[in-house]
Amino acid sequence: MKNFLILVTSRFIKIFANITKLLCYVFHFFFPKKRFTLPCHAAPLFRNNSQSVISRTIWQTNYTGRVTLPVYLNYLFNRLLSPSFEYRFMVTEDRADFIKSNYPPELYENYSKIQIGAAQADFWRVLVLQKYGGIYLDIDAHFVWPLGSIVRPDFDELYVTTREGEISNFFIASKKDNPHLEQIITVILHNIKESKSENVYELTGPGVFNQVLDINQVNTTYYRYTCNQGNFTNEYFQYIDKPEGKWTKAQKVMDIIKK
Repeated sequence: MKNFLILVTSRFIKIFANITKLLCYVFHFFFPKKRFTLPCHAAPLFRNNSQSVISRTIWQTNYTGRVTLPVYLNYLFNRLLSPSFEYRFMVTEDRADFIKSNYPPELYENYSKIQIGAAQADFWRVLVLQKYGGIYLDIDAHFVWPLGSIVRPDFDELYVTTREGEISNFFIASKKDNPHLEQIITVILHNIKESKSENVYELTGPGVFNQVLDINQVNTTYYRYTCNQGNFTNEYFQYIDKPEGKWTKAQKVMDIIKK
């Protein structure tokens, strides 16, 4: 019954989000240069003092903190569904500074070889969760149910599965010092050193998660009961200020790893 209710709610959210997205085309037609600022840090709207294995922190990243209205509405909606969670956001330069300050020089040097932002973000998300724990969410993803009910206090990790039955990395919930994330970090680092793939998906992305994790052994949730992508925003609104566009386009014209 609960899953049915979540699916119905998700459908209403999708309709609502797509309506706002259409209206945003009108808004940005009249105000093409208008941007909204994502905060580097936002405190919880209210405190939940109960114990939780996974820290109540949401992590996001983007190439810029100055975003279009649809991306900002996506952020506001997520805050509405996660009122007891702290919010943390990093741009490209912040990610590099974080890794340089918290990980060995060799790891930072290899991270610095990555030339495509999405691949950098892939690596950063597991590194920041391994250090601090919390919930990572892609900038275009939104929850479909209150986050506190999705990530229960006793969970030590939670991964989202796709329609194809694979693990994705657009949503990750994890405690800090997670052995599974440590394995993923090791494989990504090896892939960078060997420059093993010309595809971000396999080099640093979900391909690594599916290589390392046994979907039948780790705690997973179907994406339809957890979060969705591309309803409030889309590629146009996300990359409006980035000429090279999405990683799928960038990897066709440049090496992922600096030679």
